[in-house]
Parts: sequence; C-alpha cells; structure tokens
Amino acid sequence: SDNHPNLFEQDWISSKTHETTREMGEGKAKPDLVTRDYTIHLSKRTHKIQFKRRAPRAIKEIRKFAQQAMGTKDVRIDTQLNKYIWATGIKSPPTRVRVRLSRKRNEDEEAEEKLYTFAQLVEVSSFKGLQTEVVDTA
Repeated sequence: SDNHPNLFEQDWISSKTHETTREMGEGKAKPDLVTRDYTIHLSKRTHKIQFKRRAPRAIKEIRKFAQQAMGTKDVRIDTQLNKYIWATGIKSPPTRVRVRLSRKRNEDEEAEEKLYTFAQLVEVSSFKGLQTEVVDTA
C-alpha cells in the first residue's frame, strides 16, 4: 500500500492552484465616471450610538457607504449635505437621507487615486418607494 501516490495531497495542490488562478481575475470592469442616487438609512447606522457621537457617526457612515458603493477611498461630502445632517443637532441626525454619489476624476496629479466620490444632498418630499437610480450626466 506504500507504493500508491497520496491522492489527498494531489487534490489539495490542484485545488490550491485553482483558487489562486480564480483570484487573479479582478472581476467586472467598473464604468469610470458614474452618478447614482441612493437612499441611506441613517437611523439604523446610528442606532445605539451615544448621543454626542450621532451626527459625526452619520457623516462617517455616509462616507463608508460611498466607499463601498463607488469603490473609491477618497469621498468628499458637500457642504449642503453636511448642513442637512447637522441641522437637527448632534443627537438626532435625520432618519434617512437621499444622496447623489458621483464618481469623478481627480484633477490633482499627485493624488494616489485617479478617482474620487462626491456626495451631494438630493432633496425629496418623501422616501417612499425610491430606488437607486443612475443619473445621466449628459
């Protein structure tokens, strides 16, 4: 029985090489410049957060959401959006916010990232039935 090759070991090697080849493919190429409208549910992101940290946390959560949605580390928040979050005070940021996220090219040549995300406020009368929408920048 000693002269049979160890099949388990061969399987392990082949599965490992298969894994690394799969990781090499980066996935789908994202469109370079795009603008979308999102609704961010802030109350679930600031739930059980100390009162004096809620508005700052809401800003951080918007930034985090934009990073995940747009895939850029650099997120810039518009002053209108910042004022909207802080308008109701530090302890009660708005329940929801409609945000327009635009992926833009970095004009600064020295920046390590070619793209950044710009987050703007979209004023809506009601959040009912709103979906994520792609905005035409034509």
